Amino acid sequence: MASSVTAPLERQFAQIPGVTQMTSSSTLGNSSITVQFDLNRNIDGAAQDIQTAINAAGGQLPKTLPSPPTYRKVNPADAPILGLAVHSDSLPITVVDDYAENVLVQHISQIPGVAQVSISGQQKPSVRIQVDPEELASIGLGLEDVRAALTTVTTDSPKGSIDGATRTFTISANDQLLSAEPWNDVIVAYKKGAPVRVRDIGQAIEGPENTKQSAWANGKRAINLMVLKQPGANVVDTVDRIKAALPQLQAAIPPAVKVDILSDRTTTIRASISDVKFTLVLTIALVVMVIFVFLRNFWATMIPSVTVPLALVGTFAVMYLFGYSLDNLSLMGSALRSVSSSTTRSWCWRTSTATSKKG
Repeated sequence: MASSVTAPLERQFAQIPGVTQMTSSSTLGNSSITVQFDLNRNIDGAAQDIQTAINAAGGQLPKTLPSPPTYRKVNPADAPILGLAVHSDSLPITVVDDYAENVLVQHISQIPGVAQVSISGQQKPSVRIQVDPEELASIGLGLEDVRAALTTVTTDSPKGSIDGATRTFTISANDQLLSAEPWNDVIVAYKKGAPVRVRDIGQAIEGPENTKQSAWANGKRAINLMVLKQPGANVVDTVDRIKAALPQLQAAIPPAVKVDILSDRTTTIRASISDVKFTLVLTIALVVMVIFVFLRNFWATMIPSVTVPLALVGTFAVMYLFGYSLDNLSLMGSALRSVSSSTTRSWCWRTSTATSKKG
C-alpha cells in the first residue's frame, strides 16, 4: 500500500499550492493521507484540488483497487463533536455492524455540517474456511488449490442468453454465498471421479472480518460512531440536526438495535453560552443600577440603558461584516468592552454635569 497507493497520491498532492504539511499512514489494505493547507486557503477550493490530484494519479494506482480513493474535509486537530454507540442484546455484533455502517453512517454523513463518521470496533460479517492440512495432503491438494477454487465460486454475473424469433432473454443467477452453510457444499476439486467439498477437508464458519479489533460501550460489545464536523460549521447546530434525525434513523433499523449517545461535545459549549448570556444581562443590569444609585436621575440613567445594548448590537454588526464568529471569547470580550465604554461615558457625563452646576 505504501509504495503502490500512498506514494503516487503523495506525489500529486505535493504539487498543490498552499500545502503546509502532509502525513500518511499505510496498513494492510488501507491507506490514509492527511493534507493540511494554509489558514487563508479556501477549504472548498482545496477540496477540488485534492479531487483533481486523485484523478491525475488514477493511472498510477493498481487496477485491483476495490474502490477509488475518496477525500474528506476535516480538521485533523479537531475532536469528535458527537459519539454514538450502536449495540444489541440479542443480535450478533456482525449484524449490528451491518446496520451501523450501511444505514446510520450513510444517513448521518449526509447531514449538513458533518464531515466524516468514523467507525470504531468495526465487525464486518464474513465467512471463514477452516481447512485441515492433513486431509488436504491425503487427497493430494494444497492450500493454493483450495484458494483458487474458492475465489471463483461466489459471483454475480449473467450466465447466458436464450435467443428467440422476436426477443432475447438473458439468464441471470446470483451465485453469491452470503452464509456459512452453503459454503460447506462448495466443490473445490475432483479426485478419482468424485467431488471434494469443503466439508470433506474442513468447515465454513461465520464471524467478523477482523477479529483483532472490537469496541465496548457501558460494558457491552458495540459499534462506536465518532462524528466529525466540517471546518467552519456550527457545532451546536450540527449536533442538533443529528439528534433530530436519530428517531427517524432508529425507526429504519430493527428495534433490537439500540443507538445511545456516548459523548456530546456541545454540553460544555451550551453551558458556556448560557453563562455568557446570563453574565451579559446581569452586567447590563448592574451597570444601569449603579449609575441610577449614584445619579439618582431617571433620565440620566436612561442614557446608559440605551447605549449599552446599542454598543453590543454595533459590535456584533462589525464582527459580522468582518466574518468573525460569535464564539464565547468574542462574546465576552465585546460585552466587557461595551460595558466599560458605556460606564466611562456615563461618569464623564456626570462629571461635566456637576461642574456646570458649580459654575
